[in-house]
Amino acid sequence: MATSRVADRLAELGLTLPDVAAPVAAYVPAVRSGAHVWTSGQLPFVAGTLAATGKVGADVDVETATDLARTAALNALAAVGALLAAEEGGDPVAALDRVTRVVKVVGFVASDAGFTAQPAVVNGASHLLHDVLGEAGVHARSAVGVAVLPLDAPVEVELVVETA
Repeated sequence: MATSRVADRLAELGLTLPDVAAPVAAYVPAVRSGAHVWTSGQLPFVAGTLAATGKVGADVDVETATDLARTAALNALAAVGALLAAEEGGDPVAALDRVTRVVKVVGFVASDAGFTAQPAVVNGASHLLHDVLGEAGVHARSAVGVAVLPLDAPVEVELVVETA
């Protein structure tokens, strides 16, 4: 039996694909349209709880926010893996081997009024995707500062991925 490239990479990084976070409103975590999977915005939940709350630049420092963006991106990968696994009846981690390209990442950063380092924060998500998926994780991206995010989360990440 072939091993999963993504499973091997997650193990090397000391990461585990989390369970998909339950939606906090009327939506699903991910949907497919043709060869693409679009995720809903994913918050930095760890075991069902937000890892931090507040505005970046006031309540949350850049280093912490960058780690939170990494967590949100891992949660987005979990949503993609769960959708792909549901389609083929397989394991969510192994299903991520079907991702051929992360097309677009949008990172939202709940920012204090004077905070302008949103791209540095969203780098946490970008680096995680490259670390896990290699060249398939290289993507186009937007990093947007906002006044507030759901549940007072500091960051939110959404993905568009292409699959085989």
